[in-house]
Amino acid sequence: MGLYESTFAILIAVAFGNIISKLVPKVSATYINLLVGIIFGIIPFTNHMILGFDNEIFMLLIIAPLLFFEGQKTMNFIIWQKYRNIISAAVILAVIIAIVGMLTIHALMGVALPLALIIAAISTPTDATALESVSDGLVLPKKIGSMLKMESLFNDATGIVLLQAGLIWFQTGKFSFAANSKAFFVSAIGGMFFGVAFAFATMVFRQWLVRTKINVISSQTLIFILTPYIIYILSEKFELSGIIAVVSAGLVFNSEVRRSRFTSPRQMHFGVQLMNFLNEVLNSFVFVVLGISLERIVVQQTKNISTSFTWLMIAVLIYLSSLVVRFLYAKLISKLTSYEAMVFSLGGVHGSVTLAMAFSVIGVSIKNNSRTFDLIILVESVVIILSMIVPTIAFKFILKKVPQNKISTDVVKIRREMVDLGIKSIDDLDGISQAVKDSVIYDLQDQMRENSVGDYLQQWNSVNGSVGIFASDLREQEHKALLHAFGVEQHYLISVADKKIIDRKYLDDIFSELLLAESIILDPGNQIEE
Repeated sequence: MGLYESTFAILIAVAFGNIISKLVPKVSATYINLLVGIIFGIIPFTNHMILGFDNEIFMLLIIAPLLFFEGQKTMNFIIWQKYRNIISAAVILAVIIAIVGMLTIHALMGVALPLALIIAAISTPTDATALESVSDGLVLPKKIGSMLKMESLFNDATGIVLLQAGLIWFQTGKFSFAANSKAFFVSAIGGMFFGVAFAFATMVFRQWLVRTKINVISSQTLIFILTPYIIYILSEKFELSGIIAVVSAGLVFNSEVRRSRFTSPRQMHFGVQLMNFLNEVLNSFVFVVLGISLERIVVQQTKNISTSFTWLMIAVLIYLSSLVVRFLYAKLISKLTSYEAMVFSLGGVHGSVTLAMAFSVIGVSIKNNSRTFDLIILVESVVIILSMIVPTIAFKFILKKVPQNKISTDVVKIRREMVDLGIKSIDDLDGISQAVKDSVIYDLQDQMRENSVGDYLQQWNSVNGSVGIFASDLREQEHKALLHAFGVEQHYLISVADKKIIDRKYLDDIFSELLLAESIILDPGNQIEE
């Protein structure tokens, strides 16, 4: 029951956090979820419901599907075009950051080299979702954004291999560069090939299935959802990189989506919507868990926090050394401008994988609640917090703001004019009863969310009573009227697109909502059976 209670409590926190974030639009949803997690950790009742952090469960159930979805959003040709840059940033840069961080805290703080490597390796992976939170509402240069995303997709594996090397060194007192390099390449390249092969076989099976009479959307969807979990479990069983495997599998599925969109449109639409839903929920889940974990760490480590500030100095040195290395790499290797190098340096935000790796060190050589473990947890917690707070503040000064107010005003104006035209077309429509017109106009006004809860309850009561047109022979008139109004609204949006009044992506958002509304009328699969 413990796992069920924990999941339920965290999902409640996610729901509240995402609602609250809409009430405070100037604050990123990530920070709201982080704060909600901290509050859930402070409240004894909710804190008691939630189990302690388990890095294996977290990596399997949360991180694996998130990275799979992230890979699916990335086009393959970008990977092939930039594979040298990706290897450079995800492997070479990550190794340099770890080495410099290790030597820095060894020289300045006297941390033993094996432990210094463990701390530095855990701080290596970056987080694309955390980056989005610190740049929310700001214009991140496209080139830099792409570099940071590619880096975050693949550098987790480098960090994990470096961590394994550090743990072996810590336990045995011996460090073998050749053995660790071989282990990395076997793990990373093996994981890539396994992920691609498994995903390709799954893709071929799904494409065969969708073209047969035995295709079932629910079964297809289950196969899709379970794929990242199966790949991660099997690759880890074979001692390959589960992270690289699920990312590689996601890349394979990106190409599948692009060339099979219309084979089964209902299945494709449902799959994409489900992926977006899970991605949003899991991302929020990550930061609620992070908030709960940070609260517990502070409570559990109160004595260590107050008696010595060694952990804080080590964390600051790790973060600063990473900033310097990232800046120099961007400036000297990637040949970026000083401004671009600064943005790239600050964009190395840490998050969920760093926390999971910190908890993963518990084992034969490092015991839970030992002084070594306490130091690692405190250091990595501060590194995560610094990597989020510093760019959040700095980006406000060095990045341009998205002109959201102007965009919002234009979108509302276009939607208002569209709905007014739709309503006017219904008023002018002949051969339709007034009851049908009133009902259709109510539906059209819902496109602007202008109907009050009182109006809704009145309509709800009408539907349940005998006066409701939904239980009469007037349904055909309603069907005809709605399609007529939607047609008028579509023509208006097309004319707006031709005039290029607003960026096409905002117009497409309105258009897609309109087409979805129309599909509810036309598609029997989108209707509740009468």
